[in-house]
Amino acid sequence: MANDLPAEVAIARLALYLTDTAAAELADIALDMRSDTLHRRDWLEQVAMLLSRKTIMFDDLRTTAASVRHDRSDDETGEVIVGRLASGFDRAAAISPAASVQLSSLGDEEMLSATTAEIASWLEQQGFTGAGKTILDIGCGIGRFESALHARVKYIVGTDISPRMLAIARQRCAGLGNVEFCQTSGLDLGEFAVAGFDGVLAVDCFPYLVLAGIAERHFSEMARVLRPTGLAAILNYSYRMSPAVDSSDIRHLARACGMDVVIDGEMRFRHWDGTAFLVRRRDGT
Repeated sequence: MANDLPAEVAIARLALYLTDTAAAELADIALDMRSDTLHRRDWLEQVAMLLSRKTIMFDDLRTTAASVRHDRSDDETGEVIVGRLASGFDRAAAISPAASVQLSSLGDEEMLSATTAEIASWLEQQGFTGAGKTILDIGCGIGRFESALHARVKYIVGTDISPRMLAIARQRCAGLGNVEFCQTSGLDLGEFAVAGFDGVLAVDCFPYLVLAGIAERHFSEMARVLRPTGLAAILNYSYRMSPAVDSSDIRHLARACGMDVVIDGEMRFRHWDGTAFLVRRRDGT
């Protein structure tokens, strides 16, 4: 693991890939490694500290991660995969709402809120938010961005394929008059009109659209529902671990859909390893 990787992300990856090793044992391994990797001493100590403090959480983290399958069978259609993912996210949200939308939150609502606030601030800096703007949030999960952004926009609509996540989102945002949630098929954005939004937000949902083979369709749909010069913020395009491939795909899809890439695969966040893309719909003149 790279020494500039946030410790929380390292813990999340351990939970995802090392399914048979206890948290306490991993903490001891991290401490033992200090003498061999002196330049990483502080980082390894932070990893060990988190593992030691959150041993029970680590098991929940593994169960949450295992709830959502990140591969596909040759005979699965996009519709079948989306249905499977919906059930998986229902299970994950029942175990840990925070970890179900960001594994590196370690199931801690305060850690999740810190990352959410950082992303919300970044969106504001890019001109994505504004008092008169309407926003569509694809794959809204438990409604954390609706809660974080509602005071910075005119109206925000959150969509998801998971009924359980949407129930949590509605509870989280109860009483917010400019927030709406709706369950969608996950196959397209057919419920929404042409040029109905100033911005489309997609945080950690495109990896699953790529998995299901429907990312290109959604890119075209984003362009359709955006107003001229509207922005689409895609935070993580895939989990293929190839930034160059993701960037190439984004540039190709943007050209095909009459959009321009404004930010091309930058990592802007302190406690999350999300890769940020920002694309703008051309004004059509």
